[in-house]
Amino acid sequence: MANHIGLLTSGGDTPGLNAALRGVGKAAIKKYGSQIIGFKDGFRGLMENRIIRLDPKQLSGILTLGGTILGTSRDKPHKMPVGGKILDMTDVIVENYHKQHLDALVCLGGGGTQKNAYELVKKGLNIITLPKTIDNDVAYTDMTFGFDTALGIAVDAIDRLHSTAHSHHRIIVVEIMGNKAGWLALGAGVAGGADTILIPEIPYDINMVAESILSRARNGSPFSIVAVAEGAMSKEKYALLQKAISNLEKAEEKGDRQKWKAEIKSIKSGNSNNTMQVAQQLEAMTGLEARVTILGHLQRGGTPSAADRLLATRLGTACADFIKQGQFGVMVASKGDGAELVPLEKVAGVTKLVPLDHSWVDSARSVGTCLGDF
Repeated sequence: MANHIGLLTSGGDTPGLNAALRGVGKAAIKKYGSQIIGFKDGFRGLMENRIIRLDPKQLSGILTLGGTILGTSRDKPHKMPVGGKILDMTDVIVENYHKQHLDALVCLGGGGTQKNAYELVKKGLNIITLPKTIDNDVAYTDMTFGFDTALGIAVDAIDRLHSTAHSHHRIIVVEIMGNKAGWLALGAGVAGGADTILIPEIPYDINMVAESILSRARNGSPFSIVAVAEGAMSKEKYALLQKAISNLEKAEEKGDRQKWKAEIKSIKSGNSNNTMQVAQQLEAMTGLEARVTILGHLQRGGTPSAADRLLATRLGTACADFIKQGQFGVMVASKGDGAELVPLEKVAGVTKLVPLDHSWVDSARSVGTCLGDF
């Protein structure tokens, strides 16, 4: 029976984190008499041994709050900035885990957190994780908490942009988060009625997008909404990236590997202003005025949706039960209306991408949405 439990939130902030903390903490205290502490600011707080005692009073009133009461950071245990250097602080983290007499540590986070947690599992720590991210790209879980709230915010933005696009006969290009996976842009685009949706999984041809917009104009709709994921990439850039990745895999000499790593980094960094480029290209190719709206961190903020509160609470309380059962080295995944455990070694380093035959993709194509490929 784990009586001393530590909690931390790592990576980007996400609506529903506080609901999950409340779910784990209250269930562990009320059902099993556990003592709970929280580490401030993710793995950095664990490394610096900065804690806060969590009791039912402190866990009350946080269900509806966005962000995380513990604070968060993107620091990695094995690559942590300390004194102007990047150091491996894993041993210090293991020492602090034992200093606090922990029986279990719960890490709430996205793909990077799952990977970092697995490295600590290999050091002998009892760790269990919960999947959060607005990108919904954590593998082996139906849904991550935070996604539904961000989806609602993005859809609301597209709804509002429709009226100005229609009034001024403009192309409105709206950038939605999603660097590697297009779940958020695809879902928001379909639900918001975007005319074009560009996601990382489907490299686009800008000529196809322009022709789709011109076709709408010829048919009496002289405006278009284009939803673009951060990581969307043209077919030309995608081909260059794949060639560089292939050359890196084939490279045998250290110098060649460094060369191709630099090339991959250059291609990706050059794609960072892709949304602006899309707008400029479409304006030139169609003759229609184009405007850009970048939602950015707006999608992370605010009160979590009812669905995210339910999911976070459900996974959080299930986590407390699994700790009682002595289940560690696992992630608590959402499966249907229940929860199931997935080994962290299976989750770590895997990104859940949008399958090209996914129902959302089929639905988008069926209603005439352009995805930039044909």
